[in-house]
Amino acid sequence: MSNPFVVLSGCSGGGKSSVLTELQRRGHHVIEEPGRRIVQQERYDAGQALPWKNAEAFAHRAIDTAIADREAARAKSGWIFFDRSIVDAASFLEHATGKPVLEKLGRQYRYHGTVFLTPPWPEIYVTDAERRHGFDAAVAEFERLQRDYPRLGYRAIVLPKTSVEERANFILTHLQA
Repeated sequence: MSNPFVVLSGCSGGGKSSVLTELQRRGHHVIEEPGRRIVQQERYDAGQALPWKNAEAFAHRAIDTAIADREAARAKSGWIFFDRSIVDAASFLEHATGKPVLEKLGRQYRYHGTVFLTPPWPEIYVTDAERRHGFDAAVAEFERLQRDYPRLGYRAIVLPKTSVEERANFILTHLQA
């Protein structure tokens, strides 16, 4: 098995969490999205490191969390599926601040060579307490990640708009090929 750290990224609200829940149900390790965990904690603590309050502080926390998650995952075996990665957080920081961090962090912390991206899917997109941005911002995020992952040498595969089970099968089939 090549690098077992597999990233599921792409458009917010594109169905990542549902696919990851299915992969976990099938016995695979799943690492939850750093951003959602940070937003939940910041909201609980009345903190300011939120993407809509202090994007830079949020991005730095997401990078630190993603690095810690990646290190903790080294103790696991088999495929380990990450809901977003250091690349996502660095891409967001670079987008929000203009600070050139993506190249360095993206090359230092590598994942499996194939990254799976959920495409914009307006029929399933919803906002919630942790996802306040609209669909247009989610599409822009997808386009940025669709550009940034290949720029770092990853093969980015866009998931089909099918059932959760079929998407999980699609991912596993590509990894076994």
